[in-house]
Amino acid sequence: MDDGLIDIGEVAQRSGLAASALRFYERKGLIQAEGRNGLRRAYRPETLERLALITCARDAGFTLTEIAAFLRARPSDAVLREQLAARERAVTGRIAQLTRLRDGLRHAAVCEHDPLVDCPDFKQALGRVPRG
Repeated sequence: MDDGLIDIGEVAQRSGLAASALRFYERKGLIQAEGRNGLRRAYRPETLERLALITCARDAGFTLTEIAAFLRARPSDAVLREQLAARERAVTGRIAQLTRLRDGLRHAAVCEHDPLVDCPDFKQALGRVPRG
């Protein structure tokens, strides 16, 4: 399109999301079509950045309602800021848990202990950070 807008098909292809997901996100107010290319929706290029944020947040466990609130947030929104801080702490805990698992799997892949799960080094890798 010569007006700088990107057709829904290209946005879908570049974002890795189905066109139906884009239309759903639009109905939820997460993104906005800026025009039409015939009967097809068209979006500003910045929509791809917003979709990347939405996808990342969904992968981290945020609901669409939480994402919508985050997208509307202003610096003065103290309640949302506390919710974001709490979510950051939860994500940090999950990262620590996954790091322990990664370290344990890395060791188990080369360990000769029989059985693997009884290996002291494996157990130490999994227990390195206290559970939260």
